[in-house]
Amino acid sequence: MILAGGVGSRFWPVSTPSRPKQLLPLASDRPLVEDTVARILPLVPQERLRILTGAHLAGPILSALPGLGEGNLLLEPRAAGTAPVLAWAAAELERRDPDAVMVSLHADHVIEPPEAFRALIARAAELAVAHGRLFTIGAVPTRPETGYGYIRVGAALSGVDDGPGEPGYEVARFVEKPDRATAEGYLAAGDHLWNTGLFVWRASDLLDQMERFTPELAPLIPLLREGGTDEFFRRAPTISVDHALLERSDRVGVVRATFAWDDVGAWDAVARTRPADEAGNVVLGDAHAVECTGSIVYADDGPVVAFGVDDLVIVRTHGITFVAHRDRTPDLKAMLARIPPHLRDLD
Repeated sequence: MILAGGVGSRFWPVSTPSRPKQLLPLASDRPLVEDTVARILPLVPQERLRILTGAHLAGPILSALPGLGEGNLLLEPRAAGTAPVLAWAAAELERRDPDAVMVSLHADHVIEPPEAFRALIARAAELAVAHGRLFTIGAVPTRPETGYGYIRVGAALSGVDDGPGEPGYEVARFVEKPDRATAEGYLAAGDHLWNTGLFVWRASDLLDQMERFTPELAPLIPLLREGGTDEFFRRAPTISVDHALLERSDRVGVVRATFAWDDVGAWDAVARTRPADEAGNVVLGDAHAVECTGSIVYADDGPVVAFGVDDLVIVRTHGITFVAHRDRTPDLKAMLARIPPHLRDLD
C-alpha cells in the first residue's frame, strides 16, 4: 500500500493540489511515486500493489505510472488522515486474504540502497507474523533532526522462533518532534530512532488493534469489515495512525533500518537528495548559481540566476517567484495562511 494522497504544501509553489509533490522529480529524474513503485516491485508483484490516493489524482498517477492500471488504485472517498485510510486498506486486503501481510509505504521517501530496503521489509513481515505485532521501521539518526518524530527503543523481542536476520524490539514510546538540544541528546545516546512511517503488519492485526485501542474508530471497524466503506468514511474522524493507534497499543514493535532513509518533506530536503555542486548548491531546471553557497535554485517557468547569495531557496514556477532562507522552509504551511488565496491556491 503506497500512500500518495497528500498535497505537499511545504513544496509550494511547485506542489499543487492537481500536481502534488509525489508527482514531481524531487529526488531523481523521475516522479517520487515512480521511484517508490520501482523500489518495491521486485519484492511485491504488481498485482498486489495498491496506491491509496484521491479520485482527482487517479489520472495523473496512472500517467506517471503507465505500467499500472485502475486495479492498482484505491481511491479514498475523502481525505481523512492515515488511520481511516489504512484501516480501509486493511479491510479490503483482509477480505481477499485473512492472513495477508500489509506493507504501508509513503510516496515521498528517498531510500538507498533499494536491495537493503526490500530485504528489511521482508524481514519485518516475518517478525509481524511471528510476534503478532504492528511493526514500524526506525531509521538510525544521522543528524539532530527536529522535523521528525522519534521512537525510543525498548526491550528485544524474544521467545518466538522467527529465524535469522535483524531483531525486533518493543517500542518503549513514540516521541513528538523535539527541539534541537533534545535531538542532539538522542543522537549522542543512540537509544532513539527516527519514526519513518514505514509500517508492516497483518491486516487483521491492525483492525483488531483498532477495535481495542482506537475509540474514535472502534465502533466503525465492524462496519468497514462488512464492506460499508462509504458509511465508514462519512462517520470517521480525521486522525493519524500514530495518534489513533501506535501511541496507544501495547503490541507495537520496531526494527532498525539497514538502509539510508530521508523524508522529502520540505525544500531543504532537496539539498540532501539531489547532487550539489562544489559550493553546496542544488540547481534544477534552467537555474544557475553564481558565487553562491548552500542554495537551492529551481526553475521550470523561465531561467533563474542567483548571484552572491547563501543558504536560500529560490523557486520560479506558475508565474511566481518564491525566495526563502533554507532554515524557514519547514514553516511554509504557516506562511501560506498569510498570503492571498489566488497565490496560495494555484489550481
